[in-house]
Amino acid sequence: MKCGGAGTAFLALLAFSASACSPAEPEKAQTLLQKPAPKLALAGRVTDAAGILDADLEARLTARLAALERRNRIQFVVVTVPDLGGADIADFTRDLGNAWGIGRKGFDDGVILLVAPHDRRVRIATGHGLETSLTDADARDIIETKMLPTYRRGELAEVTEAGASALIDRLHRLTDFDRCRAEGCTHTSGFLHAPD
Repeated sequence: MKCGGAGTAFLALLAFSASACSPAEPEKAQTLLQKPAPKLALAGRVTDAAGILDADLEARLTARLAALERRNRIQFVVVTVPDLGGADIADFTRDLGNAWGIGRKGFDDGVILLVAPHDRRVRIATGHGLETSLTDADARDIIETKMLPTYRRGELAEVTEAGASALIDRLHRLTDFDRCRAEGCTHTSGFLHAPD
């Protein structure tokens, strides 16, 4: 997988060993080995650790995310955390995606919308398998046009709903070609062929 901008892909967790670093850098090797994953349990399609969503909104988002997964098979989770604990938002989101296993194995087609109100940060992260269908530019546009205007008014639940709704709408509009391409189909002579 690769790591991009606003629509950062989840990076596979890399296994580091002390021998992977030069002997002159034992402290660096130890730091890499001890990098903890975010301590947050997946509560379902919506994990509201920041406590900003009411039960009705959480239920509506959960239903829409379930319908998206039934239709397009895309796993999309909405996450709120009070803060990032000093971590970089891209790393935090990627580490959550990896720890939780968001996206289908072999397709890498997960999506995470993360809202961290105390840090005043939001992020949309996509798996590598969706990077051509939901681009960094798409994610940036959703954040800038749908989320930030509401964020500036301090309406945190509405920020989360606006971002999730825009992403769900975008993902529902994926064409058959986009879905097939994400699943490894080939394009020959104007026809799509499913992988063997």
